[in-house]
This record gives sequence, C-alpha cells and structure tokens, in this order.
Amino acid sequence: MTSTQSKNVPVKDGTIPFTYKGETYQTYYKVFGDLENRTRTPLIGLHGGPGLIHQSILPLGDLASAYDIPVILYDQIGNGRSSHVHDKPPEFWTIDLFLDELENLLTHFDVQDGFDIVGHSWGGIMGAELAVRRRPKGLRHLVLSNSLASFELWVQSVMQLLAPFPREVQEGIAVGMADPKRYREALRQFHAVHGCILPNPPEEFHYSIDQAMGPEGDTTVASVPILVGWSIIDRLHLVQVPTFVINGRKDIAQDFVVAPFFERIEKVKWVTFENSSHTPYWEEPERYLQLVSDFLKLDA
Repeated sequence: MTSTQSKNVPVKDGTIPFTYKGETYQTYYKVFGDLENRTRTPLIGLHGGPGLIHQSILPLGDLASAYDIPVILYDQIGNGRSSHVHDKPPEFWTIDLFLDELENLLTHFDVQDGFDIVGHSWGGIMGAELAVRRRPKGLRHLVLSNSLASFELWVQSVMQLLAPFPREVQEGIAVGMADPKRYREALRQFHAVHGCILPNPPEEFHYSIDQAMGPEGDTTVASVPILVGWSIIDRLHLVQVPTFVINGRKDIAQDFVVAPFFERIEKVKWVTFENSSHTPYWEEPERYLQLVSDFLKLDA
C-alpha cells in the first residue's frame, strides 16, 4: 500500500477507449488526487518497458498526498489491465502508437493545455519523443528518470555492467526474450545490483517485470524490437521545456547514457542519486519526490 492510499487521498481508476487505425482498445488508468479542484499542474507518469505496467512507478502517486500534485498513471496498451493485443505484426508496435495513446489520455482528462511528465526508462523515451515529435503546447516540465538517449548507449552500458557477473547471467541476458524464463532469471540477478538495490525490493517491482516477461504475463510488447537503432541525440535541441534528468549511481542508465540530455537540452538540470540504481523512487523515495516536486514548481 502506498502512503497516498493510506492518507485517504482520492484514488479512482477506470478505462478509456483508444481508437487507433480504425480499431478501438482500452487504456487502464489510475488517478491519485483531485483533478477537478487542483492547485498544481497534473502529472502524467510514464512507466518503463516497453511492456511493463503502472505498478512499476507506483510511488509517483505519493506526490498527490505529499505535495498536492494530481497524478495520472496508466498501463500502456499491450499489458496490465489495458487491452492485450496478440494479432498484430511487429510493425504495429511503434513509438507513435504509444504517443497517440498518451495524447488520447491527455484529451480524455482535459489536461492537454497544462501538464507535466515523469517518464521512467522507456517512459523517458516516450516523454522526450512527445516533446520532439508532437511539441505539445501544454507540456510544462519534463522529467527523464533513469532513461536513455540512444539504444546503442544503453546496450553499451549493459555490456559493461554485465562483465563481473557469472557466465550464466551474461548468457541469459544475451538470449533475451527468445528464452523468457532464462532471461527473467538473469534479469533478477542483474537487477539486484543495477535495478533495485533494496535488500527486499517491493513486490510491485518484481510483479511489473513478471507481467511483461514471466510465465503468467504477456510477453508481446517486450518481445518486439521497438528500440533497435533508436536515438534521439541529434534531436534533443528541439526539447523546449525545462527538463530534469535523473539517474542512480549504480544505474543501468550510467552517466554516459544520460549525458546527451544534459549536453543538448537548453533548459536542463541533472541529479544523480548516490544510494540508488535504476529505481530511486523506491530506493530514496522521500528525496526523489521532493526534488521532483521542487522542479515542477519552476517557471516553465
């Protein structure tokens, strides 16, 4: 249970119809706080993956109780409580698909004229691409949390960090979703050092990954090579909104993976959480939420 829920901040959930290329799907959402009587700009949380679910970034909901920021989390199409889609070719799964779904959610809640974004990992890719491809007038602030400026840099980081691990872990990561069981076990060992370094990670951390890669989950989105060859480095100068870059000292998103954000975005700050890896909102939650809240107060 999050502190948001325990403090009786309003929480509601439901689904939104999302029509894409003539077919209608459902996007599951959860709203923390009061959107109707808000005193601060609403925040949209974009989870990682591609293929994870909103529980992976659940602590963002605590911004509602601690700082009166209404927060909207949702499961991106393909997993969780949103529509699962098994009959489409790999080309169906694109960044623009997920951006269309995000814009549909903004319109549904009538927040398209004023909103902030926190994107974690793959969610940071979505946030940056939204700013560059769609240039929404309502975007006020962008938080790129433990994200990546190019897939090549991400792969380079993973390879470096894997070097001290046993061969079975290295081989399990290398095989990837071609052998989900082996890949998942290797990820567990890798994530214990670079994913969430708490002695007992919250069950939502493991549950989210299992929903994308476990035997009871849906591996559809996680198996599609959406990010192969992807980079936004040469387009980062197009990000016009104030941007907050976050990573952890033991993060998969090492400094060189996020440095292009800091070097090429005009209005930017960067904080590295010294006692965190890839999930500082779990590992150092109070400081994480405070710094995010303080950043979102800055004039856009």
